[in-house]
Amino acid sequence: MASDLTLRQLLLDERASTAAQLAALTRSFDDIVAASELVNTDDEHDPEGATIAFERAQVAALRDAAEQHLADIDLALARADAGERISCEQCDGPIGNERQAVLPATRRCVDCAI
Repeated sequence: MASDLTLRQLLLDERASTAAQLAALTRSFDDIVAASELVNTDDEHDPEGATIAFERAQVAALRDAAEQHLADIDLALARADAGERISCEQCDGPIGNERQAVLPATRRCVDCAI
């Protein structure tokens, strides 16, 4: 398993990156909503309305995924800080060093992730 210090730094780096991504997605979502409020569009009948609704839904889904990833990172940090062994939540087996290096907040081993 990756050393606790290395894993913790990977998690902190991933957290900073995800928080920045979440902030950018939140700004994008707010901009889309603000822009659609400035224009009197009827999403159902305006040809551009469907595009605006799709764009808003797409950014909202990306924002929700970033929020979930941030929660996963925080859980992994809490487990690491508590000295808990990082193991697969499905089979309770070890999560390989390579997988933790690429996906520090992963909750499943390679076999269970498939």
